[in-house]
Amino acid sequence: MSTRPRENVRVERDLNGHVWREGCSPDSRWTVEKLSRNVHRVTMLCDTAHQFEWWGLLSSDRHHDNAHTNQALERKHLEEITKRKGGILDCGDLFCAMQGKWDPRADRSALRPEYQAGDYLDALVREGVKFFQPYADRFVCIGRGNHETAIHKRHETDLIERLCAGLSNGPVPVHSGGYGGYVLFRCITKKGGSYSFKIRYFHGSGGGAMMTHGVLDTRRHASIYPDADMVITGHSHHHWVVPIARERIRQFSGKAEVTIDEQLHVRIGTYKDEHGDGFGGWSVEKGLPPKGLGAVWMRLHIAGKQGEYRLAAEVTRAQ
Repeated sequence: MSTRPRENVRVERDLNGHVWREGCSPDSRWTVEKLSRNVHRVTMLCDTAHQFEWWGLLSSDRHHDNAHTNQALERKHLEEITKRKGGILDCGDLFCAMQGKWDPRADRSALRPEYQAGDYLDALVREGVKFFQPYADRFVCIGRGNHETAIHKRHETDLIERLCAGLSNGPVPVHSGGYGGYVLFRCITKKGGSYSFKIRYFHGSGGGAMMTHGVLDTRRHASIYPDADMVITGHSHHHWVVPIARERIRQFSGKAEVTIDEQLHVRIGTYKDEHGDGFGGWSVEKGLPPKGLGAVWMRLHIAGKQGEYRLAAEVTRAQ
């Protein structure tokens, strides 16, 4: 478990109860509010627009408790987002939770020693809190995936809600999200400028789409999430980035113009290596391809020319 010094992280609470974290831009800070059960807002205050940037770690399918998960890579990225003074948006399946005696998929070789106990589900939460506690102040929200919803359905316990409760014992609350939801980013400058960026997250669905890697989902998602500037998904353990250009109509001061913008679609990979050297196991026997490990870095910044500034995102692999 990390022992990063807590004094390097500035956290302040205002009179309205908002907990502010220090940002990486000069004289900047940010906070998270839960507007509804699956809508969160990140408000970022900064000095000037041209100096602003905010880093996010977009993660999914950590399967943190599985023996095949690369926890060293997880920790590396958690340490890096801490140095960048940014936040984490997790899209579900943080837990694998498949090794209980009730599960026909259970594999003793995938059971880490710390989970070999009679209170398996309790151990998942207990060990998860231990691992992620040093980074609790980094989380924007933690969504649910099909592995967590399956446990909730069959065993009437909510692993994500329990994890967030355990991580919220410190000065910063950790919010849970849904299987899908929105994170609304708002950047406000000292001169009164206000810029927004909307992310729709959805854990994902389907059987993995071996030939297309799920890229065809982008057209469906673009049609049903028209308000989102970015759509992020996981589930299949693939990684790709697909921008989709859109024609928009803009009206102002009695005039109108046709403009083009982009909706960015990002599929996030995994920290779990099911393929290994290809010797055997479920993934190999099903003929599934190996998957690249890691997550996605997102850099929010102010783009465009003066008078037409907008909050924009750049994404790169975190591997």
